[in-house]
Amino acid sequence: MTTSTNITWHDSEVTKAQRQQRNRHKSAVIWFTGLSGSGKSTVSAALEKALFEQQVQTYRLDGDNIRHGLNNNLGFSPEDRTENIRRIGEVGKLMVDAGVLTTTAFISPYAADRNVVRDTLAQGEFIEVYTKCSLEGCESRDPKGLYKKARAGEIQGFTGINAPYEAPTNPEIEIDTEALSVDEAVAKIVAYLTKHQYI
Repeated sequence: MTTSTNITWHDSEVTKAQRQQRNRHKSAVIWFTGLSGSGKSTVSAALEKALFEQQVQTYRLDGDNIRHGLNNNLGFSPEDRTENIRRIGEVGKLMVDAGVLTTTAFISPYAADRNVVRDTLAQGEFIEVYTKCSLEGCESRDPKGLYKKARAGEIQGFTGINAPYEAPTNPEIEIDTEALSVDEAVAKIVAYLTKHQYI
């Protein structure tokens, strides 16, 4: 709900449908969710490259990158996590309107927050990708050393250790990153996009 007053939405003279037609593909948000270290950033970056090589207008929104700028005033409390995801949902909606097939990589631990983003977009414009990986698997990777710090008590509210993660119950795509290579994961997502005529 907006707190601003005296504002009016101004429609563009170029429609989303026109942008999609020129790009020769649909636009949507491919929303990667999963524990830290589950492979969200790795797979989403590889997917972005694969789509770009197929002449798809694409862009990736990564959790850490967004917190360097747009969301640098937010912490990791439940309230800040909710606001973080709300803002990204709004950015994703703008990217979809621009005709871009957008990938995102955010832990986004709360199902309710992910559903808010889904409801913000039109039917079929939110593609949830669950990067499934056991906590043990994520900890064994620990690319940023965050699990070690959380176990040592240096990080509070860390998802999977001392904060909850609500796994998707019915994602459009599930990627088991302990069973699939990055290339196999990308191929599975591209196959979904092709089958459902996004690309």
